[in-house]
Amino acid sequence: MARNESDREDLMKEATALIRRIEFCVADNPQQIVAGFRKTGGLSLYFEADPVYHVDEMMRLRRAYVDGYLYRTQGTTLAQLNRQRTKTTTTLHRYDLGEEECQAFCKQVATNIQNLFNSLQKNDVQIHQQIPEDVPLLDELKEALQKILEEGIQLAPAIAAKK
Repeated sequence: MARNESDREDLMKEATALIRRIEFCVADNPQQIVAGFRKTGGLSLYFEADPVYHVDEMMRLRRAYVDGYLYRTQGTTLAQLNRQRTKTTTTLHRYDLGEEECQAFCKQVATNIQNLFNSLQKNDVQIHQQIPEDVPLLDELKEALQKILEEGIQLAPAIAAKK
C-alpha cells in the first residue's frame, strides 16, 4: 500500500489503462473532467481528484473516491475504506455502508452523472485533449452515461480479495 497519495498532475499521461480517454470541462464550471474506457469496457470518471467513479463493462459501480474516502463494491453494499497513517505504519480501516447510506451514496453518484450527461447533451463542453484523437469519445461517453442512468446506479459484484 502506498504511504502517501497525491493529486494527479497529468492524469491523461498517467492513466494508460484507459485506452480511450478525454479531458474536458463543461460550461460555467472550470473543473477538469477526465473520462476513459478500459480495454475491458469499464469506464472511469475523474472530476478532478475528487470525486472519482469506476464502473465495470456492464456500467455497474466498482469503486469510487469521494471526500477523501475510497469506496469499493461488496456486491450488495459499499465498503468505505480509510487509511490511517503514522510515521511508521499505514492501517486500512473498513466500514460497510448500511442500506440507507448506500442508497444515499448511489443517489449522489447518479446526480453527478446526470449533471454531466445533461452538459454533454447540450454540447456545453470544451475538450482539452483526447487519446486517441480520431475517435468520437464524447458520443461513446454519452452512451455509457445514458446506460448508467437508465439502469440506475447498480453495484458490481464484490471485488475479489487479493491472495
